[in-house]
Amino acid sequence: MKKFAVVLAGCGVYDGAEIHEATLAMLAIKEAGADYQCFAPDMEQYHVINHLTGEVMNEKRNVLVEAARIARGKILPLSQFKAGDFDVLLFPGGFGAAKNLSTIAFDGPKAKVQPDVEAAIKAISKAGKPIGAMCISPTFVAKVLGDVNVTIGNDDGTIKVVESFGSKHVKTQHGEVVSDPQRRVFTTPCYMLDATISDIWHGAVNLVKAIMDSFGEKK
Repeated sequence: MKKFAVVLAGCGVYDGAEIHEATLAMLAIKEAGADYQCFAPDMEQYHVINHLTGEVMNEKRNVLVEAARIARGKILPLSQFKAGDFDVLLFPGGFGAAKNLSTIAFDGPKAKVQPDVEAAIKAISKAGKPIGAMCISPTFVAKVLGDVNVTIGNDDGTIKVVESFGSKHVKTQHGEVVSDPQRRVFTTPCYMLDATISDIWHGAVNLVKAIMDSFGEKK
């Protein structure tokens, strides 16, 4: 049974992991006959957003503690990730991916990647194992790996950021997956497009299927 490491950026689209993408990715993994373990960096998140009003709240929260809400408590610090224990590394999106896992939201082409995230990407890539990335997450995968084919949908500004890292961007629509067979990177746009929850499910299923097919295991 293949095992995915799913890296969460907190809990909630505006300051953490996008909940639909995270949960539907986990469901797609189980439906494909695989299993997963959730991880998140043990760090203070950039800020806290009131998801009802969109306003910044005057409080502090921890990315790992918040991500545990999605993982139902079954989560580990990303610092404990070992590439040898997993077959796939997968990143759902959400603004937290661009604020906590990286600084893409603020720094664009000059963005930095959170150290544990960068280490995990480098380790799984060095091991020749697949990386899946949804929504905005392909940006920091491109930042770490450089020359890789990815998609974030069709947003021109974000495409320029991806290309500034030396990566090639492929424009896509709902549910489409861009596969880079040489680098074993698989990406899908999700809520980078004007999407419904059904679109997210199709993207998650197609992403996981493409990854599983790369092992020669079709479900």
